[in-house]
Amino acid sequence: MSPSFHHRNLPHLLLYARETLMAHFRPILHAAGVTEQQWRVLRTLSEVGAMEPNQIARSCQILSPSLTRMLAGMQEQGLIKRVRSSSDQRRQEISLTPKSNKLIDGMRPQVDAKYLEIEARIGKELLERLYRDVDAMVDLIKRDADAPRGPEEA
Repeated sequence: MSPSFHHRNLPHLLLYARETLMAHFRPILHAAGVTEQQWRVLRTLSEVGAMEPNQIARSCQILSPSLTRMLAGMQEQGLIKRVRSSSDQRRQEISLTPKSNKLIDGMRPQVDAKYLEIEARIGKELLERLYRDVDAMVDLIKRDADAPRGPEEA
């Protein structure tokens, strides 16, 4: 048997936490006829506004080839619209449609109710601390990864 690691497997733990949480939301998504990935795109666009596909891919953690196929399907369903940039015809912005806004408005009370259930189970203080701590962890790790390196650190 090999020696144990010095730290818990944080990526695995975060995946387990994600799956535990998503079990509460999947029935809502299924009833609405959207996938988890589509919901990430819809929710992000509803919170941020129109975005370019590469911005959506980064924000929603979806690989570009998968996102390209998914956006085509969402456009066929009338959930998103694409508009070419007036300054650069190679660029496009993706935004919500009235149909997707109506879908999100219908889902919002159910999603909010699930968050209230989670808050009731774990407490408002822990939920708020989780938001802060995860945001802080991501910011610190990204900042460290984005920091310029000297030649000796490369």
